[in-house]
Formats: sequence, structure tokens, C-alpha cells
Amino acid sequence: MPRSLLLLLSAVNLVIGTAAIALAPILAIVAQGLAVSVAAAGQSMTAYAVSTAVLMPLALLATGGWPRKRLLLAALGVFVIGTALCALATGLAMLIAGRVLMGLGTTFVPVAAAVAIALVDEQRRGRALALVFLGMSLAWVLGLPAVAWAGAAWGWRAAVAGTSAMSLLAWAAVAVVVPSHIAAPGASLAGLGRLSRRVPIWRVLGLTFAYFTASYVVFAYLGPVLQALVPMPAPRLALTLGLFGMAGAVGTLVGGQATDRLGARRTLCVQLGVLGAALALLPFAVGRWPALLAVLLLLALASFGMMPPQQARLAALAPRETPLALSLNTSVLYVGTAAGAALGGAMAPLFGLERLAWAGLGPLALGALLLAADRPEVQPVARHLQ
Repeated sequence: MPRSLLLLLSAVNLVIGTAAIALAPILAIVAQGLAVSVAAAGQSMTAYAVSTAVLMPLALLATGGWPRKRLLLAALGVFVIGTALCALATGLAMLIAGRVLMGLGTTFVPVAAAVAIALVDEQRRGRALALVFLGMSLAWVLGLPAVAWAGAAWGWRAAVAGTSAMSLLAWAAVAVVVPSHIAAPGASLAGLGRLSRRVPIWRVLGLTFAYFTASYVVFAYLGPVLQALVPMPAPRLALTLGLFGMAGAVGTLVGGQATDRLGARRTLCVQLGVLGAALALLPFAVGRWPALLAVLLLLALASFGMMPPQQARLAALAPRETPLALSLNTSVLYVGTAAGAALGGAMAPLFGLERLAWAGLGPLALGALLLAADRPEVQPVARHLQ
């Protein structure tokens, strides 16, 4: 396995993931600096999500015939420009424009995943994808606290400018290290047509939507939910969130390993069961921090670990349209996170924050039905992994 190249792609994803969530911990400071409300500044987060969901597949279709390295550099270049615009923003409109460009630049992510798949044999796809997407998980563990600290110490512009500088360094590293010729498939309108006519593809995408809707019922309100269950001082809350992020990173790696050893479908069955148990048990941890932490770690392991098996399923179902399929999966992921946040907001007055996790069980049941409707895949055998 060309581990050095996979590690580079993972590091770039760490930079992209950090820049994508950078405004979350410093949103109040951003709003104050731009003389707008926090709710108005929050529109920049929505702009990024919508841009990623809508523009990423269109960008892949428009650049389907490009060499993969050129597309990686172009996408990352647009991302760098977007982060720079955000750092220099003099008003909300400029900030939103920068975030839209960042969403377009996130086209790097599915292309990098397709490159990772092309670099390894079929029995190691899960681990390759897990390694590449580990960077996204680490953004929660390393990137988010770093941005929060920089924003508090030097101001929001310095924090965002730091992500822009790191993005530029990432662009330079890709320019130097990534080979000029990589035999990875591109995207096309004909490929989009083939994907849209395949029911199994829609079932996989439906599971991604259901899974992230269920997870983000809690994730979108994680801080308030934790405080409602076990009121805690800021240092303990920071520790809890840090451990949550680390469990998510471990979950990404475990999901990749399990995909290669057990197969994607069996891995997802286990993850659905663990996620369902965590959502069901979380409200019962009220008043007990050790129990809360244990359930929260299970929630992170199951939630962050589902992307490698889902992407491996799409790669197996559509080998010629892998980048487009992974892009659509990412788009559906963002729609699911928005749906989860909306569902959580609607259900919070009915369930209360202490029992909000139960609202995620409905979407999760839908995901289980979609997975059950699929035919079992041929499982990898152990001798291929030795």
C-alpha cells in the first residue's frame, strides 16, 4: 500500500476538515467582528454545507476528463482562495462568498477517496479509505481546539488565516508529492445517468442520509444535551468532547479494518446496532458522568466509522463512476446532517434535551430497513489479508 501518499491525502483532509468547522467555536467572535448577529453569521455555515452538497457533484461532472492531479490541485486552489476571502471578509456577504468557494473546493475529498481506492487492491479498500478519512475525524480532535484557542488568543481573523495558510501548504505538498498520472476514474453525465437508474445505489445513499440524520439529532446539540444530562464545568466538558473526538477517530480506523475483514454489510450491521443501543441508552445516563462518557464513546465509534464501509459499497457497485458516487454520498451526508439538526430542533420541545437521542431512533430504523433490503455481499476471506 502506498502509505505515504495516503497519509498525505489524510493530512490534506485534516486541513480541509479543520477549515470547514473552524467558525463553529468562534462564531460569536466572528459575529461581533462583522457587526451582525450570531444567527446571521451562522448562515456562513449553511452556505458551506449547501455549496458542498450542490456544487461538488457539478464540479466533478464538469472536470470528468481532467487528470486527477490537476483536479486535486484546482479544487484545493479554490479552497485556499475561499479561506483567504473568509479571513479578509469585511462583511457577511464576503464571508459567505468565501464559504461557498470552500464548499466547491471540497471537491478534493471524493477525488482523493477515488485515488485511494485506485492505489490499493480490493481487499484493502476499507483500510485505505479509513486512513484517508481519518484526517476528517482528527479535525474534531486537533483542529477544532486549535482554532478555538487561536481565535480566543489572537482574534477570529488570525484563526481563519491560519487555516488558509495550512491550506496553501497542503496545495504545495500535493503539487510536489502526488504523481502526475493516476489511473483513477472521472465523472460524466453518462455515468450520472447510470447511477441514477440503479436502485442499490439509492439504497446506499438512503442509508447515509438516515445514518447521519440519526446521529446529528444529538451531534447538532451535543453541548446542550451533555449539560442537560450531567451538568459539568467547562474543563470537564472540554475533556468529554475531546474524548468524543478521539473515539470518532478510532471509529474511522476500526470501520476500515472491519470492512476489509468482515465485509461492508456486516460492518454496517454491527454499527447500526451499536448506534441504536447508544441512542437508546444515552438518556439513562442522566446524573452519571462515567455512564454518559461510556455511551458517548460508543456513539462516536459507530457514527464516525460508517463512512469506510459505505464508500467501499459504492466503489464496488459503481467502479467506473466511483468519484461521482462518493461525491453524491458526501452531498447526501450534508443533507442528512441538516435534516438531523432540524429534527432535533423540532423534537427538543417534545422530548426534552435529556431524551433527545430517542428522536434519532426513527431515522436509524429506516436505515436498517434499507440495509436489510440489500443482498449480502461476498465477504473477503482472511487469506487475502495475510
